Amino acid sequence: MDEESEVIRLEALCKELYESQDAGARAEAEKALVSFQNSPESLGKCQRLLDRGNSPYAQLLATTTITKLISRSTQTLNLGQRIDIRNYVLTYLWSQPKLPQFVVQGLVTLFSRITKLGWFDSEKDEFVFRAVITDVTKFLQGSSRALHDGCAAPLPA
Repeated sequence: MDEESEVIRLEALCKELYESQDAGARAEAEKALVSFQNSPESLGKCQRLLDRGNSPYAQLLATTTITKLISRSTQTLNLGQRIDIRNYVLTYLWSQPKLPQFVVQGLVTLFSRITKLGWFDSEKDEFVFRAVITDVTKFLQGSSRALHDGCAAPLPA
């Protein structure tokens, strides 16, 4: 199955999980989505789910999947990848002002978690995740480009 088809399938599974009246269908959708969340290739697909923006439920799945990935395995993602994810989240929030509240909450949770877990990480004698006030201030001022050059880059694979 190509990636586009997989993303469409994930969106359909999310819709089924949250909107279906059939308990059996919801259980099957949940089983497939849990399998996706535990997949090592889920990070790139999560970005595609967010970028498509067709389904708030799929956006929520992407956000919670990335949060779980960050939480359970800071060793699998290097510092640069985690910085890219943090910057992507801020840029995404800035570029999508009409997200449903539950998606915004998930993205803020992801931003908070990655900042907390990376608090003591440093690069070139700088604690990169401690500039949170500066980064959020720039975000609130509407300057997504000023956050970081390349901040709209794709999430690491």
